[in-house]
Amino acid sequence: MSIEAAVQDQGLVIPLIDFSKFLHGTAAERAATAAAILGGFQTAGFIYLRNHAIPASTVRAVFARSADFFAQPLDAKTPLSLTDPAANRGYLRQGREKLVPPDDGRASADSTVRKEIVELKESFEIGREPDDTYENHWPEDGAVDGFREEMMGFFATCKDLHVQVMRAIAIGLGLEEKHFDGFVDGGDNTLRLLHYPQVRADVFKTNVGQVRAGEHCDYGSITLLFQDSRGGLQVKAPSGAFVDATPIPDTIVVNAGDLLARWSNNTIKSTIHRVVEPPHGADVEVFPPRYSIAYFCNPNFDRLIEAMPGTYADETDKKYEGITSGEYLFQRLAATY
Repeated sequence: MSIEAAVQDQGLVIPLIDFSKFLHGTAAERAATAAAILGGFQTAGFIYLRNHAIPASTVRAVFARSADFFAQPLDAKTPLSLTDPAANRGYLRQGREKLVPPDDGRASADSTVRKEIVELKESFEIGREPDDTYENHWPEDGAVDGFREEMMGFFATCKDLHVQVMRAIAIGLGLEEKHFDGFVDGGDNTLRLLHYPQVRADVFKTNVGQVRAGEHCDYGSITLLFQDSRGGLQVKAPSGAFVDATPIPDTIVVNAGDLLARWSNNTIKSTIHRVVEPPHGADVEVFPPRYSIAYFCNPNFDRLIEAMPGTYADETDKKYEGITSGEYLFQRLAATY
């Protein structure tokens, strides 16, 4: 099966994969699609999915509701602020999150400079419902019509896609298709709404290292990223250069997180990425606002994460000790907030 490239530059090749071939195809098509998905994660850490079964109208509606939320005045959003890193729920004003680049040599030399600069974004984090420990922070009734219902419906839709992508990874690894189902059925995931406000172009010239979101890797299993048309997402290539991950209409950018890399005994890559000023001409004075939606997928918090079958020769070949998903993610979130 021929696979088109969504991105190909500086040694980075991110495949554009027709996911309908996995959802509805023949056995051969499903196997070939699964192999392409696993291959993309193993070589680039990123893939683009099209024909992924989430209607474009659904995505547009969620983007519109997200814009309505961020259009509220700050004094309406501040009471909804995230207060507990372990909960990972609520509003994050500009500068609240400190993205920490990995200390394993993958980060750029100037990433320390970037950490000292306020990133030009605000976000809103939503977790699963119901939850015995944590509650989501919702706007007051009537503040953003239909917000809670829209977001929780989308949360469930993305959870279903997470299960399907993990099934593709299982088939690609030669495991039973539902091998990971019991690891991801709890929905211990986070839906993040992101708003990068309008900003003057000269801000990026006068503030050395200014970015909208600094260099980082995601923490969990995979991330489903829905982009608007503005651009600005960049992925670090094998050459060390950052390459534009240009938005493609009606696709989802999917990347592997650090926990999936650990789970795969480092046979899957978690790749550094960032959000910078969008591609533009010399005469641009103001960048319009950018919106994106990230659905951070995680294994169930109570599951022990150890090297997957087939990713190691013997016990001495395992690169990491086992750790529960929740313990690992809470450690990472505490460093972030």
